Amino acid sequence: MRKLVLAALLVTAACATKPPPQSVSAKPTGAAPEIVSIPLDPYPSTYKPYPSVTTVIQNATIYDGAGRKLIGGAVRLENGMIAEIGQTVAIPAGAQVIDARGLWVTPGIIDIHSHLGDYPSPGVEANSDGNEATGPNRSEVWAEHSIWPQDPQFTRALAGGVTTMHILPGSANLFGGRGVTIRNVLGRTAQDMKFPGAKPSLKMACGENPKRVYGSKGQSPQTRMGNIAVDRQVWSDAVIYKRKWDDYTRKAKAGTAKPSDAPRRELANDTLMGVLNGEILVENHCYRADEMANVIAMSNEFGYHVTAFHHAVEAYKIADLLKANNICAAMWADWWGFKMESYDGIRENIAMVDAAGACAIVHSDDADGIQRLNQEAAKAIGAGRRAGMTITPEHAWEWLSLNPAKGLGIADQTGSLEPGKRADVVLWNGEPFSVYSRPEKIWIDGAVMYDWADPAKRPVTDFELGQPGRGDTK
Repeated sequence: MRKLVLAALLVTAACATKPPPQSVSAKPTGAAPEIVSIPLDPYPSTYKPYPSVTTVIQNATIYDGAGRKLIGGAVRLENGMIAEIGQTVAIPAGAQVIDARGLWVTPGIIDIHSHLGDYPSPGVEANSDGNEATGPNRSEVWAEHSIWPQDPQFTRALAGGVTTMHILPGSANLFGGRGVTIRNVLGRTAQDMKFPGAKPSLKMACGENPKRVYGSKGQSPQTRMGNIAVDRQVWSDAVIYKRKWDDYTRKAKAGTAKPSDAPRRELANDTLMGVLNGEILVENHCYRADEMANVIAMSNEFGYHVTAFHHAVEAYKIADLLKANNICAAMWADWWGFKMESYDGIRENIAMVDAAGACAIVHSDDADGIQRLNQEAAKAIGAGRRAGMTITPEHAWEWLSLNPAKGLGIADQTGSLEPGKRADVVLWNGEPFSVYSRPEKIWIDGAVMYDWADPAKRPVTDFELGQPGRGDTK
């Protein structure tokens, strides 16, 4: 009897731990359908800000990059961000305090058009990796895969106050490939420099370069009408490619498509589809007003948006069109006339685009020019004023920081000294638009990355170690 009771208890205990039977409706419905997709960023940023300390810069003249000027103002950098800006700011215990009496403070300069790393120094053929000039559409190549992080030009650009830049492929092709936005810090890899989360771009080009490169090879395009014809065919093919992926994705989500039904990946069309989906910006090399108008019409035909025209020496002729289409113009102050399509430039170009209410940007496209973008902007201010326009320096600084940030889709993170933005800051030893002024200190994400007075805080690339000039004041 005792054995029977024990057996009954064991059966009861076993029943208590056994899961209840499931109803039909509670049965698993099966795993979610496997859907093949194209990764947006298979080479993600590994950038990490350098260590920073809470810093207060006070008694400075400040151009905040958003159009404001503060005389005797202050800014606090904390946890890598702009924490506070005003006539006075709180000074936390232990903060480093800099008395900037007689000095100027601005946001870091952003160059929207650079080839540093892709055309590094020494500028020899073995290092020339900026143009995949083997076909008018090379949308599959990425500038970041050519970047040599040891390029000494990065540190020279930093000494000129540049904290962020966009590296583009060259303009030999109608579709030159993808561009990448980087922080101007030294890293072992391009990914260490990559601006976290910044959208890539597609470099397009119109005008003389593509038709010269391919016309000389006896292939299309060799005229401007050929440029647009090839462009349109490429976009037309990209629309079909996107349609195939959209159709597949829709069916896969409905459970009516197998992973093996996914279209074959075409890397060039991946980039173009990214543009059509609004995930990739278009940065378009273009000089003449009529050609920029043609490109705008083409973008409307195929359903994409041009973020900025680069070089744009005739932007002043279509400033209203640029404003109406929310397109930035990246321009030089006084560099034109070196070929026919750059013949009709004027010194007032930047000021006139700005006066029309369009997004005006000063860019370099040059390893030397990037070191003196403040002076390039100063030339444009002077030209505009001589033409009768009122241009304040605090407004003009937008051409160097906030507007290029808009042109790169990162204006919510950098480009002006506003609370919550990255602490990218330059301390100048004089009025920033003076040819006699230079940066004294530069912060990126609140970390001192350059100090003119301290050789230990002036970065040197591995390549420069042991080379003549290493440690020069830059």
